[in-house]
Amino acid sequence: MEGRDGLRAGDSDRQAIAERLRVALDEGRLNLHEYDERLQRAYAARTYADLDALVRDLPAAGVEAPVPAQRGSAVSASPAGRQVTGRWLAHVWESWLQAVGIVVAIWALTSLAAGDLLYFWPGWVAGPWGALLLVETLTGLVKGEPRRWAAEQEQRRQRRAAKKALKRQRKAADGQQALDQPALDETEVGAEGPERKGDPGYPAAGPDRLPLRAFPERET
Repeated sequence: MEGRDGLRAGDSDRQAIAERLRVALDEGRLNLHEYDERLQRAYAARTYADLDALVRDLPAAGVEAPVPAQRGSAVSASPAGRQVTGRWLAHVWESWLQAVGIVVAIWALTSLAAGDLLYFWPGWVAGPWGALLLVETLTGLVKGEPRRWAAEQEQRRQRRAAKKALKRQRKAADGQQALDQPALDETEVGAEGPERKGDPGYPAAGPDRLPLRAFPERET
């Protein structure tokens, strides 16, 4: 084990630890702050010892929580749980709110133009769709969907941050490589003819003196 701890970890190893952290978040073993901190350390880990330290206080994969029935209520009661639930609800109902707002505005404008309240046809858009979303919302709250959704969003954010960091590293490496390339010597102008200072065919420097080679000879 000591020899393994010092070995370099790979991307698949980091991803496995990230998945265990996500499961721990879903089960209520970690709060969002702990999950975010450990996830960042997981992607920055270099050795197996660094990764093992992140899950040392967590049970092995597949171990159920001691009291599953009370997990959802405990998570929802915490301030972080309420915040996550609110964001998830906004995500689920965002499209419905936008669509209903548009059709109600259209109905209001047409009623105003007609000078009378027209039949409230937006109810056919809001009612069935809203009923489906209500069932989805209740089912998701029971199954702990807000925590799972928050974990997925955090993983996407971490992947985007890792890609941006990789791009910055590549740009920095390309810039350093360009700086390391030696500049052309002022005497290395070309391979054709004498171009070096001091050669008979190279005229003296000056604002009004140009190389004779710049002007083609005219045939006489």
